[in-house]
Amino acid sequence: MSTPPNSAHGASPEIEATRPVEMPLIQTFQWSVRRELWENRSIYIAPLAAAGVAMLGYLVELLAAPHSHHMQGSGDAEERFVMLVMPYGHTGWLLLITAFLVGVFYSLDALYGERRDRSILFWKSLPVSDRTTVLSKASIPLVVLPVIVVVVTIVTQLTMALISSGVLLLGGSNPMTLWSQLPLFEMQTVLVYGVIALALGQAPLFAWLLLISSWARRTAFLWAVLPPLGICAIEKIIFKTQHFAHLLGYLLTGGTRNAFSFRTPSGAPVDAHFIPLAQITPGRFLGNPGLWIGLVFAAIFLAAAVRLRRYREPI
Repeated sequence: MSTPPNSAHGASPEIEATRPVEMPLIQTFQWSVRRELWENRSIYIAPLAAAGVAMLGYLVELLAAPHSHHMQGSGDAEERFVMLVMPYGHTGWLLLITAFLVGVFYSLDALYGERRDRSILFWKSLPVSDRTTVLSKASIPLVVLPVIVVVVTIVTQLTMALISSGVLLLGGSNPMTLWSQLPLFEMQTVLVYGVIALALGQAPLFAWLLLISSWARRTAFLWAVLPPLGICAIEKIIFKTQHFAHLLGYLLTGGTRNAFSFRTPSGAPVDAHFIPLAQITPGRFLGNPGLWIGLVFAAIFLAAAVRLRRYREPI
Protein backbone atom coordinates (compact mmCIF):
# COMPACT_ATOMS: atom_id res chain seq x y z
CA MET A 1 0.00 0.00 0.00
CA SER A 2 1.18 3.50 -0.73
CA THR A 3 1.50 5.97 2.11
CA PRO A 4 -0.62 9.17 1.82
CA PRO A 5 1.52 12.26 1.32
CA ASN A 6 0.17 13.89 4.50
CA SER A 7 0.61 10.91 6.75
CA ALA A 8 2.68 10.77 9.92
CA HIS A 9 5.83 10.29 7.83
CA GLY A 10 5.72 13.99 6.88
CA ALA A 11 3.73 16.55 4.99
CA SER A 12 4.05 17.07 1.30
CA PRO A 13 6.47 19.71 -0.03
CA GLU A 14 3.50 21.75 -1.30
CA ILE A 15 1.94 21.94 2.15
CA GLU A 16 5.27 22.77 3.77
CA ALA A 17 5.84 25.58 1.26
CA THR A 18 2.49 27.22 2.00
CA ARG A 19 2.79 26.90 5.78
CA PRO A 20 3.56 30.36 7.34
CA VAL A 21 6.99 30.77 8.85
CA GLU A 22 6.80 31.58 12.54
CA MET A 23 9.33 34.13 13.77
CA PRO A 24 10.74 33.98 17.30
CA LEU A 25 8.96 36.24 19.77
CA ILE A 26 11.98 38.48 20.37
CA GLN A 27 12.56 38.94 16.66
CA THR A 28 8.87 39.73 16.12
CA PHE A 29 9.02 42.33 18.89
CA GLN A 30 12.15 43.91 17.39
CA TRP A 31 10.53 44.21 13.97
CA SER A 32 7.41 45.68 15.55
CA VAL A 33 9.51 48.38 17.22
CA ARG A 34 11.28 49.06 13.92
CA ARG A 35 7.89 49.43 12.27
CA GLU A 36 6.99 52.15 14.81
CA LEU A 37 10.23 53.99 14.07
CA TRP A 38 9.64 53.77 10.32
CA GLU A 39 6.06 55.01 10.57
CA ASN A 40 6.70 57.72 13.21
CA ARG A 41 9.88 59.55 12.31
CA SER A 42 9.12 62.28 14.83
CA ILE A 43 10.30 59.84 17.51
CA TYR A 44 13.91 60.63 16.60
CA ILE A 45 13.55 63.74 14.43
CA ALA A 46 12.00 65.84 17.21
CA PRO A 47 14.85 65.23 19.73
CA LEU A 48 17.41 65.88 17.01
CA ALA A 49 15.64 69.12 16.09
CA ALA A 50 15.54 70.15 19.76
CA ALA A 51 19.27 69.43 20.05
CA GLY A 52 19.87 71.55 16.94
CA VAL A 53 17.93 74.45 18.45
CA ALA A 54 19.89 74.14 21.70
CA MET A 55 23.17 74.06 19.81
CA LEU A 56 22.22 77.08 17.71
CA GLY A 57 21.24 79.05 20.79
CA TYR A 58 24.50 78.11 22.48
CA LEU A 59 26.55 79.22 19.48
CA VAL A 60 24.76 82.57 19.30
CA GLU A 61 25.23 83.18 23.02
CA LEU A 62 28.83 82.02 22.88
CA LEU A 63 29.67 84.42 20.06
CA ALA A 64 27.86 87.26 21.82
CA ALA A 65 29.57 86.70 25.19
CA PRO A 66 32.45 84.26 24.78
CA HIS A 67 33.71 84.65 28.34
CA SER A 68 30.43 84.06 30.17
CA HIS A 69 30.65 80.28 29.76
CA HIS A 70 34.28 79.87 30.79
CA MET A 71 34.33 80.87 34.46
CA GLN A 72 35.82 84.25 33.66
CA GLY A 73 32.79 86.48 34.19
CA SER A 74 32.03 88.78 37.07
CA GLY A 75 30.35 87.67 40.28
CA ASP A 76 31.21 85.06 42.91
CA ALA A 77 32.32 81.50 42.20
CA GLU A 78 28.84 80.03 42.61
CA GLU A 79 27.32 82.47 40.12
CA ARG A 80 30.06 81.79 37.58
CA PHE A 81 29.57 78.05 38.02
CA VAL A 82 25.84 78.39 37.35
CA MET A 83 26.64 80.39 34.20
CA LEU A 84 28.99 77.62 33.10
CA VAL A 85 26.55 74.72 33.52
CA MET A 86 23.37 76.58 32.55
CA PRO A 87 23.46 75.91 28.77
CA TYR A 88 24.20 72.22 29.38
CA GLY A 89 21.29 72.00 31.82
CA HIS A 90 18.99 73.82 29.41
CA THR A 91 19.89 71.31 26.70
CA GLY A 92 18.96 68.36 28.89
CA TRP A 93 15.67 69.93 30.00
CA LEU A 94 14.72 70.87 26.44
CA LEU A 95 15.26 67.33 25.21
CA LEU A 96 13.35 65.83 28.14
CA ILE A 97 10.35 68.10 27.53
CA THR A 98 10.47 67.39 23.79
CA ALA A 99 10.56 63.63 24.38
CA PHE A 100 7.66 63.87 26.82
CA LEU A 101 5.48 65.75 24.32
CA VAL A 102 6.39 63.33 21.53
CA GLY A 103 5.56 60.40 23.81
CA VAL A 104 2.16 61.85 24.74
CA PHE A 105 1.02 62.52 21.18
CA TYR A 106 2.49 59.25 19.92
CA SER A 107 0.69 57.22 22.61
CA LEU A 108 -2.64 58.90 21.89
CA ASP A 109 -2.38 58.08 18.18
CA ALA A 110 -0.59 54.72 18.37
CA LEU A 111 -3.70 52.49 18.48
CA TYR A 112 -6.31 55.07 17.51
CA GLY A 113 -4.60 55.97 14.23
CA GLU A 114 -4.50 52.43 12.87
CA ARG A 115 -8.24 52.07 13.48
CA ARG A 116 -8.94 55.45 11.92
CA ASP A 117 -7.10 54.74 8.65
CA ARG A 118 -8.18 51.05 8.79
CA SER A 119 -4.60 49.85 8.49
CA ILE A 120 -5.35 47.64 11.49
CA LEU A 121 -6.98 45.20 9.04
CA PHE A 122 -3.64 44.72 7.33
CA TRP A 123 -1.58 44.50 10.53
CA LYS A 124 -3.97 41.96 12.03
CA SER A 125 -3.43 39.73 9.00
CA LEU A 126 0.25 39.37 9.94
CA PRO A 127 1.43 36.71 12.42
CA VAL A 128 1.96 39.29 15.19
CA SER A 129 -0.08 39.04 18.37
CA ASP A 130 -1.99 41.97 19.86
CA ARG A 131 0.15 41.70 22.98
CA THR A 132 3.37 42.05 21.00
CA THR A 133 1.94 45.02 19.09
CA VAL A 134 0.79 46.88 22.21
CA LEU A 135 4.02 46.20 24.10
CA SER A 136 6.11 47.39 21.14
CA LYS A 137 4.10 50.61 21.09
CA ALA A 138 4.47 51.02 24.87
CA SER A 139 8.24 50.58 24.53
CA ILE A 140 8.48 53.76 22.43
CA PRO A 141 7.74 56.31 25.21
CA LEU A 142 9.11 54.10 28.00
CA VAL A 143 12.32 52.76 26.44
CA VAL A 144 13.13 54.08 22.97
CA LEU A 145 12.55 57.80 23.60
CA PRO A 146 14.52 57.77 26.91
CA VAL A 147 17.46 56.09 25.17
CA ILE A 148 17.32 58.63 22.33
CA VAL A 149 17.23 61.50 24.85
CA VAL A 150 20.27 60.19 26.72
CA VAL A 151 22.34 59.59 23.58
CA VAL A 152 21.43 62.87 21.87
CA THR A 153 21.94 64.88 25.08
CA ILE A 154 25.36 63.37 25.75
CA VAL A 155 26.51 63.94 22.17
CA THR A 156 25.18 67.51 22.18
CA GLN A 157 26.79 68.39 25.50
CA LEU A 158 30.13 66.92 24.42
CA THR A 159 29.93 68.93 21.19
CA MET A 160 29.21 72.09 23.17
CA ALA A 161 32.21 71.45 25.41
CA LEU A 162 34.45 70.86 22.39
CA ILE A 163 33.27 74.10 20.80
CA SER A 164 33.98 75.97 24.03
CA SER A 165 37.43 74.39 24.14
CA GLY A 166 38.08 75.61 20.61
CA VAL A 167 37.01 79.14 21.53
CA LEU A 168 39.33 79.10 24.53
CA LEU A 169 42.19 77.76 22.43
CA LEU A 170 41.71 80.45 19.80
CA GLY A 171 41.63 83.07 22.56
CA GLY A 172 44.99 81.92 23.93
CA SER A 173 43.59 80.20 27.04
CA ASN A 174 44.08 76.65 28.23
CA PRO A 175 40.97 74.57 27.39
CA MET A 176 41.81 72.11 30.16
CA THR A 177 40.55 74.67 32.67
CA LEU A 178 37.07 74.23 31.20
CA TRP A 179 37.18 70.43 31.42
CA SER A 180 38.45 70.53 34.99
CA GLN A 181 35.64 72.87 36.10
CA LEU A 182 32.79 71.45 34.04
CA PRO A 183 31.15 68.46 35.83
CA LEU A 184 30.10 66.88 32.55
CA PHE A 185 30.37 63.25 33.66
CA GLU A 186 28.38 63.96 36.83
CA MET A 187 25.68 65.78 34.85
CA GLN A 188 25.33 62.94 32.39
CA THR A 189 25.25 60.30 35.14
CA VAL A 190 22.44 62.18 36.85
CA LEU A 191 20.72 62.47 33.46
CA VAL A 192 20.76 58.69 32.93
CA TYR A 193 19.40 58.11 36.44
CA GLY A 194 16.74 60.80 36.01
CA VAL A 195 15.58 59.43 32.65
CA ILE A 196 15.18 55.93 34.13
CA ALA A 197 13.25 57.36 37.09
CA LEU A 198 11.00 59.36 34.76
CA ALA A 199 10.27 56.31 32.59
CA LEU A 200 9.26 54.24 35.62
CA GLY A 201 7.26 57.03 37.24
CA GLN A 202 5.42 57.99 34.05
CA ALA A 203 4.63 54.40 32.98
CA PRO A 204 1.00 54.59 34.26
CA LEU A 205 0.48 57.84 32.36
CA PHE A 206 1.62 56.46 28.99
CA ALA A 207 -0.22 53.17 29.60
CA TRP A 208 -3.40 55.18 30.24
CA LEU A 209 -2.91 57.10 26.99
CA LEU A 210 -2.48 53.82 25.09
CA LEU A 211 -5.64 52.48 26.69
CA ILE A 212 -7.61 55.55 25.59
CA SER A 213 -6.03 55.26 22.13
CA SER A 214 -7.33 51.70 21.80
CA TRP A 215 -10.81 52.59 23.06
CA ALA A 216 -11.78 56.06 21.75
CA ARG A 217 -13.68 56.41 18.51
CA ARG A 218 -12.86 60.11 18.13
CA THR A 219 -11.08 62.95 19.96
CA ALA A 220 -8.77 60.64 21.91
CA PHE A 221 -6.99 63.64 23.45
CA LEU A 222 -10.19 64.93 25.06
CA TRP A 223 -11.09 61.48 26.41
CA ALA A 224 -7.62 61.20 27.93
CA VAL A 225 -7.62 64.67 29.52
CA LEU A 226 -11.19 65.61 30.45
CA PRO A 227 -12.07 62.68 32.80
CA PRO A 228 -9.04 63.26 35.09
CA LEU A 229 -9.70 67.01 35.10
CA GLY A 230 -13.36 66.33 35.87
CA ILE A 231 -12.39 64.13 38.82
CA CYS A 232 -10.12 66.91 40.12
CA ALA A 233 -12.95 69.45 39.84
CA ILE A 234 -15.52 67.20 41.54
CA GLU A 235 -13.13 66.37 44.39
CA LYS A 236 -12.34 70.05 44.89
CA ILE A 237 -16.00 71.09 44.92
CA ILE A 238 -17.39 68.28 47.07
CA PHE A 239 -14.56 67.31 49.41
CA LYS A 240 -12.46 70.50 49.30
CA THR A 241 -9.34 68.38 48.74
CA GLN A 242 -6.80 68.00 45.91
CA HIS A 243 -5.51 64.46 46.33
CA PHE A 244 -6.21 63.44 42.74
CA ALA A 245 -4.62 66.63 41.42
CA HIS A 246 -1.50 65.82 43.43
CA LEU A 247 -1.55 62.31 41.94
CA LEU A 248 -1.66 63.78 38.43
CA GLY A 249 1.24 66.06 39.30
CA TYR A 250 3.18 63.06 40.55
CA LEU A 251 2.58 61.22 37.26
CA LEU A 252 3.53 64.22 35.12
CA THR A 253 6.80 64.69 37.00
CA GLY A 254 7.49 60.97 37.14
CA GLY A 255 7.92 60.96 40.91
CA THR A 256 11.14 62.96 40.69
CA ARG A 257 10.54 64.43 44.13
CA ASN A 258 11.28 60.95 45.48
CA ALA A 259 14.14 60.26 43.04
CA PHE A 260 16.05 63.41 44.03
CA SER A 261 16.63 65.52 47.09
CA PHE A 262 16.24 69.10 45.96
CA ARG A 263 17.73 70.54 49.14
CA THR A 264 21.25 70.25 50.50
CA PRO A 265 21.88 68.96 54.04
CA SER A 266 22.00 72.61 55.15
CA GLY A 267 18.52 73.21 53.74
CA ALA A 268 19.55 75.32 50.75
CA PRO A 269 17.66 74.64 47.51
CA VAL A 270 19.54 72.89 44.70
CA ASP A 271 19.82 74.76 41.42
CA ALA A 272 17.85 72.91 38.74
CA HIS A 273 20.58 73.54 36.14
CA PHE A 274 22.96 71.23 38.00
CA ILE A 275 21.82 68.48 40.37
CA PRO A 276 24.87 66.93 42.07
CA LEU A 277 25.26 63.19 42.15
CA ALA A 278 24.98 63.33 45.94
CA GLN A 279 21.35 64.51 45.59
CA ILE A 280 20.03 61.33 43.99
CA THR A 281 17.96 59.11 46.31
CA PRO A 282 17.37 55.77 44.57
CA GLY A 283 16.49 54.04 47.82
CA ARG A 284 13.68 56.47 48.57
CA PHE A 285 12.47 56.28 44.97
CA LEU A 286 12.40 52.48 44.77
CA GLY A 287 11.03 52.20 48.30
CA ASN A 288 8.03 54.40 47.55
CA PRO A 289 4.85 52.26 47.40
CA GLY A 290 3.34 54.71 44.91
CA LEU A 291 5.90 53.66 42.30
CA TRP A 292 4.95 49.98 42.48
CA ILE A 293 1.23 50.69 42.66
CA GLY A 294 1.63 52.83 39.55
CA LEU A 295 3.46 50.03 37.73
CA VAL A 296 0.65 47.63 38.63
CA PHE A 297 -1.90 50.05 37.16
CA ALA A 298 0.31 50.44 34.08
CA ALA A 299 0.23 46.65 33.58
CA ILE A 300 -3.58 46.65 34.00
CA PHE A 301 -3.99 49.48 31.47
CA LEU A 302 -1.75 47.70 28.95
CA ALA A 303 -3.60 44.41 29.40
CA ALA A 304 -6.89 46.23 28.79
CA ALA A 305 -5.40 47.89 25.69
CA VAL A 306 -4.38 44.45 24.35
CA ARG A 307 -7.90 43.13 24.83
CA LEU A 308 -9.50 46.19 23.24
CA ARG A 309 -7.22 45.97 20.20
CA ARG A 310 -8.20 42.33 19.80
CA TYR A 311 -11.92 43.05 19.55
CA ARG A 312 -12.17 46.72 18.58
CA GLU A 313 -13.40 47.36 15.04
CA PRO A 314 -11.96 49.99 12.67
CA ILE A 315 -13.55 53.42 12.90
